[in-house]
Amino acid sequence: MAETLDSSLHDEALARAESMLKLACKKELSIATAESCTGGLIAALLTDIPDCSHAYERGFVVYSPRAKSELLSIPPERIERFGVVSKEIAEDMALGALKASHADIALSVTGFAGPGGADDEEGLVHLACARRGYPTDHREEHFGPQGRAGIRRATIDVALQMIERAVQA
Repeated sequence: MAETLDSSLHDEALARAESMLKLACKKELSIATAESCTGGLIAALLTDIPDCSHAYERGFVVYSPRAKSELLSIPPERIERFGVVSKEIAEDMALGALKASHADIALSVTGFAGPGGADDEEGLVHLACARRGYPTDHREEHFGPQGRAGIRRATIDVALQMIERAVQA
């Protein structure tokens, strides 16, 4: 049976997202997302906020290496060299989302939400946040084996922090 995110995440994350999106609206900034292990949950959260829809520009759910290449212009050779769950690919995803959108800020997420394979560290997540004219921010998180829902919950929290920091810059 599939795990689902609990309602407490929804309420806490909605409050944080609403605060951040209102500031983005005030500063006339727009946001794009490029998501792998969160499967569009961040985009869904950001589009749940009424009266702030103009702050969210677009989202890319790029679960496969091919999707990362085709939608975010990441050369397959880079994915092969660094692996889909890496700092390099997370940064490429964020920069690719900026390039493929009209957004001012792009957040990317790639990781192993579990259960992990033999060579996959369950709970390893790389996030990157790019804002036009600023250096790209990267975070490597080791959330541990807490199940897909727990890892996704923790990832969303870090993602919102990163977007908030980019909006405040």
